[in-house]
This record gives sequence, structure tokens and C-alpha cells, in this order.
Amino acid sequence: MSVNEPAVSVVVPVRNEAGNIALLFGEIASALAGTRFEVVYVNDGSTDATDAELKQLMAQYPWLRRVRHTSPCGQSAAVRSGVAAARGSVIVTLDGDGQNDPRFVPALLRALETGAPRVGLIAGQRVGRKASGFKKLQSRIANAVRGAVLRDGTRDTGCGLKAFYRDIFLRLPYFDGLHRFLPALVRREGFDIGYVDVVDRPRAHGVSNYGLWDRLWIGILDLAGVWWLIRRRKRIPEVLED
Repeated sequence: MSVNEPAVSVVVPVRNEAGNIALLFGEIASALAGTRFEVVYVNDGSTDATDAELKQLMAQYPWLRRVRHTSPCGQSAAVRSGVAAARGSVIVTLDGDGQNDPRFVPALLRALETGAPRVGLIAGQRVGRKASGFKKLQSRIANAVRGAVLRDGTRDTGCGLKAFYRDIFLRLPYFDGLHRFLPALVRREGFDIGYVDVVDRPRAHGVSNYGLWDRLWIGILDLAGVWWLIRRRKRIPEVLED
């Protein structure tokens, strides 16, 4: 790795998050002070002032980068575009609405480093979640169904705060909804998963633009596909060459 390349890339998918951009960006910079990092915002087809706010910040901070989708493609596509564009070998993801607190990012990175090379992903697990009762119920149902089928040991797969290795992510099969199955798919690659409790925050501006795996019904189709992928996974043989 060049001394000029970041060690960590923070990928933030956003759609119509004007008003949240600068505040969250400042919190990320503060949390990672002293670290070689970059922030990659992925503008997923926003129609508000999100892009204007990003351009204003980019003029001041060379380690802020922007990836744009010409039309909305969804959170999984935004995460994948950000990871593909990232220069760091370690990726941190968090939601662009400000509900994920960047103060927990260093804890995720420490846990990932401590668990290496056995651990391939550290997932945030929300406590004291700030959401409506109905949304919490939806989350509990979705997580219970997913856990019963995949047995991935993750009680809160919907938390956007995650840390993982870029090369592991890029070898995963891509599909819409991928970001909600990362623990199960990383386990499929032979790695362990670690967890860090994080505190959720209320949204400061705007409304939610990404649904809870659009809630359960579309997720059931994805769940069946991931279950099939896990069952079809074959052990890659160790090859010795004389």
C-alpha cells in the first residue's frame, strides 16, 4: 500500500439526504482523526440538494470522494459501487441518514483488527433503537425469519454500521438486498463474524429512503436465494504445486 493511499474507506450510500451530509461527514472525520482514511459518498440518484452539498464539501476536503448513480438503484447497489470505487483495504459502511453514530467506527475497526485473519466482518448490533413501534416489529419479524433459515448468529442484520475487508466483499455474489445478508455470505466464504453493540440515533432531517428489505415479502425471495447459495457452497481445495 502506498503511503498516500487510505487504510480505511468509509462508504456512505445516500438518496435525498440534503441537510444530513455535512453534519455526518464532520462526525466521520472526527471519529477517524489520526487514521489514513477516505470517505466515499454514493449518491443514489438524489433529486434534492444532496449533490450540491457534496460538491461544496469536496472543494474543501480532498479525501472526500463522490460516486453517482444517474437513477436510484437501491442501497445494495450503492454500497457495491462505493466499495468498488474505494481505495482502502478495509471498508466501513454506515447509513447516510445520521442514525448510525460514527463514534462507534473505531470500535468496529479495533474488533476487525483483533479478530484477523479469522474474522472477516464486524457487524454493529443496535441497542436502544430509535424507531417507531411498527418499524421495530417489522425488524424483529424479518430478523427472526432470517435467523431461523440462515442460522447466521446475527440478531440485527439491518444495522448499517459494518467493517469488513474489501477483497472479501468483492468476491461475494451480488444481488439486490446483498447488504442485509453480509454476515451469512461472509460466513459462507469461511470467515467468522464479530459484533459490536452500537447506539442508534433519531434522524435529524428528512425521511427514510430505503425500506427494511422492502419489507419482509421481497426479502423472503432473497432469503431463499441466499439459503440456496450457502447450501451449494463447495470447499475450495488447497492446491500444492511441485
